[in-house]
Amino acid sequence: MVDMDSLDRAQVEVTHINLNDNTVEGMRHLHEPVFSVQYHPEAAPGPHDSRYVFNHFKKLILSA
Repeated sequence: MVDMDSLDRAQVEVTHINLNDNTVEGMRHLHEPVFSVQYHPEAAPGPHDSRYVFNHFKKLILSA
């Protein structure tokens, strides 16, 4: 688990928060091509619910 108060907000933006316990489930670096999610986007209820995660990853790979 990531403690939200431990993050340097000048470096990291929280993108996903767990609605049950308010823990960080996703973040992105503001200056580097790095992001994370701490759940299984491929296991989303709908077939396209998390497509944006994979599209963002693909965009980062293609721009490298």
